[in-house]
Amino acid sequence: MTTYYDDRSVRVTSTTLRVDDRSYPLAELTVVWHRRGSRSWRMLAGRGAIGVALAGPLVAALLGIALAVWLHRSPTVTIAIVGASVLVGLAVGPLADVLFEHLDRSYTRGSRELEMWARWQGRPVRLLRTADALRFGQIYRAVQRATERMPAGAGPGVAQNVIGSSGNRPSPRDRP
Repeated sequence: MTTYYDDRSVRVTSTTLRVDDRSYPLAELTVVWHRRGSRSWRMLAGRGAIGVALAGPLVAALLGIALAVWLHRSPTVTIAIVGASVLVGLAVGPLADVLFEHLDRSYTRGSRELEMWARWQGRPVRLLRTADALRFGQIYRAVQRATERMPAGAGPGVAQNVIGSSGNRPSPRDRP
């Protein structure tokens, strides 16, 4: 038996798909598809907040330099204001690394709920629901690999993987 994916709640082997406490023999799954839910505005707002946090110190530095030039003070005061503004701008460096890491992770996770469905014993069953796009893709691909390697006479099998659009019941596509 080959294991294609394994974490604390999902295990995909060459014979079985286990999700939480339910097990589905791959030979009994006739069609597998996925659905994408609507966008998570909370996730998108979080990305926007990261962008504002990145731009904030730079804008403050530019405003400080503009203020120093506009005030027409002595060269010492102007240099002090410009120097402080440059230091504020340089503070973006270490902060930017952390913020870009969070931004990168948000794109890896995705901004939609994803569901994997299958036809099992003649009825549609939701196998998995997650907002983590990376994990979903790994699991979906593991199911594809497991079903591609099933012996031809092992049962109905997942001979055709059908991808239904969001919110619609899938219908099998003709494959060339």
